[in-house]
Amino acid sequence: MSGPDVERARREYAAHAAGYDDSARRTMPLRLRTVAKLALRPGDAVLDVACGTGLSFAPIVAAIGPSGRLTGVELSPQMAAIARDRVAREGWRNVRVEVADMAAAPLDGPYDAVLFHFTHDVLRTPGALEAIFAGCRPGARVAVAGSKLLPWWLSPLNGWVRRINAPYLTTFDGLERPWAPLERYVPDLRRESALGGIAYLGWGTIKR
Repeated sequence: MSGPDVERARREYAAHAAGYDDSARRTMPLRLRTVAKLALRPGDAVLDVACGTGLSFAPIVAAIGPSGRLTGVELSPQMAAIARDRVAREGWRNVRVEVADMAAAPLDGPYDAVLFHFTHDVLRTPGALEAIFAGCRPGARVAVAGSKLLPWWLSPLNGWVRRINAPYLTTFDGLERPWAPLERYVPDLRRESALGGIAYLGWGTIKR
């Protein structure tokens, strides 16, 4: 299988941006569960990987308070513009949004926590993971959620799983165990199934 395609992702998310918040409503409960797994505390510095339109910002800011800081990195200028509008509208002075490829983003670590919410392309990009984890404190908390294929005994349904995910990722490589690249950095990664088995939730701490 081919790896992530950055230019295709930019094109796809330019088209998705205006309707993204509506399309993401079905996964909002999972998003909140994933943020909760970060066990955030007042004053924490948090990185929201591929932050999209900033739908995770409100629960993160509520947990870290005004003494914390949140950095969102988003590849799509159109998605990032909506995230920045959200920040301005809410008056969050401790949130910034960077428009960048995650592998080359200007990060402002060290971070105490990192959120990966439906970021499959980033998980399949080794340079992006190196940059992210180089900017984290040892022992920083990680939470991840995303789509996955069903087990082999339900494999006839995986064509449908691929179809519903096709608009939001550019590679199906590794979708059997999409969390696997994180295990190098988060050896205590724990997981549970979500959304009837077509998604997963994982959490753990960074060891370097």
